Amino acid sequence: MAEDPIEEGYTTLARVLKTRGNRGEVAAEDCSDDPLRRFVPRARFFLLDPSAARREAVLDRAWHHKGRLILKFEGIDSISDAEGLRGCEVQIPASEMGPPPEGGFFFQDLIGCEVVDADSGRVFGRVGEILEPGGTLLLSVESEGREILVPFASSICVEVAPERRIIRVRLPAGLEELNP
Repeated sequence: MAEDPIEEGYTTLARVLKTRGNRGEVAAEDCSDDPLRRFVPRARFFLLDPSAARREAVLDRAWHHKGRLILKFEGIDSISDAEGLRGCEVQIPASEMGPPPEGGFFFQDLIGCEVVDADSGRVFGRVGEILEPGGTLLLSVESEGREILVPFASSICVEVAPERRIIRVRLPAGLEELNP
């Protein structure tokens, strides 16, 4: 796996959580817009490790198992090889993303959006990341030195406008207080 000489923006499609099995597979959180199209054999990715080093990797195969994306990269053939991928972000150059689906957006487009109360106009904060705990996605909103977890559901996120960098919400009573 060679170092990536390209200097451009990248988009994270998955985050490696842990090793899986003994043949070099890893379990990952799927952050992609279309996993069946993105994670195909021989697809080229870049792995960004926690120290911010990026290296190229070629996918051998991928599948879903118990709600997780399982990835097997060429040349990663043992548990110890796979252990080195723990915490890596699986990325592609942003230029390879293509346009979002009509009327849609990519999750990474939500990062940095201002989260505002739809009725009062009160600003809660900005989306720092999107969490996928199983079930409904959560927006991690950075608010005055703390985190508010907002379910990404149409009944709560009543307007999502990444092109204007804003998400208008109607939080259920008590939700804000659940996040001290």
